[in-house]
Amino acid sequence: MTILEIALASQIWARRHEKRQPEFYESDGLKILQRTAFAFVAFTLLIAGLNLAASRPQMLADHPAPVVAGR
Repeated sequence: MTILEIALASQIWARRHEKRQPEFYESDGLKILQRTAFAFVAFTLLIAGLNLAASRPQMLADHPAPVVAGR
């Protein structure tokens, strides 16, 4: 094989085995945002459901904190 043939074969082999980076499309950003919002809402509903199942919904102003009440 000549040097040219070796270089050409090497180039063909490299192109077959290279991993191309996927392009970022504008719609991908919207999909990421939607998935993040969905995960946040699902997690919030899960926590609320667990609190209701435990019969202790979280109320912020239900009763004063013990440290503040002792003053």
